[in-house]
Amino acid sequence: MEKVKMFLNLVSSERLKMSRSLLWLLVLASPALAVLIGLLINEEFGNWPLLLGGMSMFHSMLFLPVLTGLFSSFICRYEHTQGGWKALLSLPVSRSAVYLAKFLIVVLLLALTQLLLLAGILIVGKVRHLSGSGDIPWNMLLQSMLGGWIACFPLAALQMFFSLRWSSFAAPLVINVIFTVPNLLIVNSATYGPYYPWAQPFLAMIPKGMQGYTFGAFGLPFENLMITILGSFILFLVCGLIYFNRKEI
Repeated sequence: MEKVKMFLNLVSSERLKMSRSLLWLLVLASPALAVLIGLLINEEFGNWPLLLGGMSMFHSMLFLPVLTGLFSSFICRYEHTQGGWKALLSLPVSRSAVYLAKFLIVVLLLALTQLLLLAGILIVGKVRHLSGSGDIPWNMLLQSMLGGWIACFPLAALQMFFSLRWSSFAAPLVINVIFTVPNLLIVNSATYGPYYPWAQPFLAMIPKGMQGYTFGAFGLPFENLMITILGSFILFLVCGLIYFNRKEI
């Protein structure tokens, strides 16, 4: 129980650090842009699958991977300045607990982003009177939101490694953006797309069988994609934990 209490205290401490920054504005940015896109796209997007695909496309392909990198960099930023790591690790806490507490904050911020996107999709659907064309497809919407969130786990673990490896705030972000841009091409590849961490959120969020998205990696069954994602997540998380536990501070 003492270890659990200490871990919860670490999570609370990380949350307080984030509350003092402008990071919360970034959580709102992508869902707000998606709502704008949903309101502006033409009337041909008059059903839930097309609306979901249209509103989540840029969110999942570009903004969500970039946000994952931003959250990971922010969560390590304070410890990289003024000897913060030494002060934190001088407390009676394990390095694994510190790493997992920071990772948990990152995935919770991503979860909040996804929930805001879901709220935005429902609002746009109501404004466009989509609910009148049938019941809200909760299974499809929740699978997309949850799948996109889980698909960020490997990328978050990888970005945590980069953020711990370099004290520079900009370096991990530059790497993240460099590897996010090729998504536009890689998602079309059935060979490389499912294994590319930056493309996995997009592949998980796009409704399966949506018109125009039945080629390349889009045809991969959702369950198979989740197995690939969870496998890479475990690999990256374990590697990050091993590195952080052996890193000289």
